[in-house]
Amino acid sequence: HSGLTIDERPHEVRVQVGDRQWRIRGIAKNTSYEALRLNLMVTRGEAYFVDVFEVYLWRQRTAFVKQAASVLKVDEAILDSDIGKLLLWLEERIHQLIEGVLAPTEKTEMTGEARAAALELLRDPKLTERIVADFDKAGMVGEEDNKLMGYLAAVSRKLEAPLAVVIQSSSAAGKSSLMDAILRFIPEEERMQFSAMTGQSLFYMGETDLSHKILAIAEEEGAQSASYALKLLQSEHQLTIASTGKDPSTGRLNTEPYYVKGPVMIFMTTTAIDVDEELLNRCLVLTVDEGPRQTSAIHERQREQQTLEGLFQQQDRDAVVELHQNAQRLIEPLFVVNPFAKSLRFAHHATRTRRDHMKYLTLIRAIALLHQHQRPIKEVERHGRTTRYVEATEADIALADRLAKSFILSSIDELPPQTLRLLELVGAMVTEEAKRQGIEKSAVRFSRKDVRQFTKWSDSALKKHVSRLEGLEYFLVHGGGSRRRMVYELAYNYEGNWSPPEAIWSPPGHALVTPGGRPDSLEKNAQNGQLVTLSEEKHIRREPARKRTYVKANGHSA
Repeated sequence: HSGLTIDERPHEVRVQVGDRQWRIRGIAKNTSYEALRLNLMVTRGEAYFVDVFEVYLWRQRTAFVKQAASVLKVDEAILDSDIGKLLLWLEERIHQLIEGVLAPTEKTEMTGEARAAALELLRDPKLTERIVADFDKAGMVGEEDNKLMGYLAAVSRKLEAPLAVVIQSSSAAGKSSLMDAILRFIPEEERMQFSAMTGQSLFYMGETDLSHKILAIAEEEGAQSASYALKLLQSEHQLTIASTGKDPSTGRLNTEPYYVKGPVMIFMTTTAIDVDEELLNRCLVLTVDEGPRQTSAIHERQREQQTLEGLFQQQDRDAVVELHQNAQRLIEPLFVVNPFAKSLRFAHHATRTRRDHMKYLTLIRAIALLHQHQRPIKEVERHGRTTRYVEATEADIALADRLAKSFILSSIDELPPQTLRLLELVGAMVTEEAKRQGIEKSAVRFSRKDVRQFTKWSDSALKKHVSRLEGLEYFLVHGGGSRRRMVYELAYNYEGNWSPPEAIWSPPGHALVTPGGRPDSLEKNAQNGQLVTLSEEKHIRREPARKRTYVKANGHSA
């Protein structure tokens, strides 16, 4: 470019032409050949002129030249010639930018040694146990089931209908650390992470930018305006929007459709108790262990990281992360056939189990897909098309049953996981107090202060969870009103474990049933027109009639 001295900087370009210096900003925003809108400033000595205009429009360009020539005391023909030279360089530069955007992403090439190590991991008979152990090596202590479930959900991105995950916990409990630990094992080219999203942002992504990838959002609150698009992505596996734009050749307004193809695995965290219910029931909800034992283990790991051994662990972590990223690249997006599917049963007492049932079946498929290098890959030809697939095994179903008991069946309950955890703690508190005083549990009264002191939860969190339990009549309110202290009564008998009972084997598959009855008894009740009540479905039974004299948790009668 004759006569041009070009200095490219991160956000601008400076060009010297004779005694005139040009500063150009906004080049990266121009990603088409039809328009060139720039922030252009020209200086000569202490005089300068700056404007934002469309360079390809003759009137705007002429106006810029005329006014700049007047300010800089330069002939218009000289500035017009400068812009012509700049335009030739800019067109070449923008062509390079467009080519870079349109160029396919290059796949990371693995060395033979790295590939062999990744295959050795995927062929390990104790693969799932090794995955959990590797999370510990990578610095994530505890949370064994959460880590494994999150890893399997990440693998499901390669299926045609992936799982979605929300990690729900109180502030500073470690939900972001858990999500980051899981995402760290996924190749960078197969995940997209955002802190927040606007309502329309997903609709204007590239058509295949999200296909079979993980879309991770740091906080669900940052994506509330995009919740509609997220729900569509999870259910329909694609987005479509009609947008109005001006035709550059005719100037008329035209409606242009935009498509964003899935499927995509959605991954979010939240501290909110009340999350969009329609979005939440499309997701698996993971809750972080907030107990003192887990906190103590985290403190121990944090102290260990300050030692020389901790430095070595950091170096080992990088190797473990690279190993798992390579292993993920070797997992092919095969179809999964479940030969035991017709033998499986699932809870069917509520409409929402239709979605929960699909989560369970998808979990089985994700486990089978993860183990594809340990079993034969089969082929079948139909209608001229060859389909490659891998089959699920009884071991896959058994693992899915164990995880489903914690993450799927528990979500069928009307209580969110954190609220259920508080109910368990209050049940333990009431049981302990009744035993200490030698009274019935139904005679124990407790205040929110008693619960706060026992659980060590914050008052703001307790208010929300206690209010929910009160509204659902798990807590009965006594007292209150003018100058009277409000106390609560536990309205259900605590048995020491709120989780569903052991599921019943139905060889060759594992039958997941509604808590409280075998599948055959539920079907019989349905045929007889009988309603299976809430008390019949749970491990929880309503107490008999209450006495008139009660004892508070602090030992005083009421």
